[in-house]
Amino acid sequence: MPKHKKKHKKVTSDGSFGPRYGAMVRKKYREVMDKMRDKDTRCPRCQTKGSIRRVSTGIWHCKKCEATFTGGAYLVSTPRGEESLRVAKRKQRELEIEE
Repeated sequence: MPKHKKKHKKVTSDGSFGPRYGAMVRKKYREVMDKMRDKDTRCPRCQTKGSIRRVSTGIWHCKKCEATFTGGAYLVSTPRGEESLRVAKRKQRELEIEE
């Protein structure tokens, strides 16, 4: 029986690259993959957590409400998309007030 137990290192999503490609590239890849695998993302239609799956680049699908929608390449919503949604809602409110 061995005297010492072997300790295993915890490997993150960028562990498959090893020392290749540089630290910053691996760090950015890890951040994107961790956000993409986050289970707290909500469907914009039914607000269900964890039911969103990526179909293709920028195309997302909700398993619960069967909604298919576009978003970012690796994230359900991007900061630019959220900004344009806020502007569109504000314009809609302004039009309703004028009527």
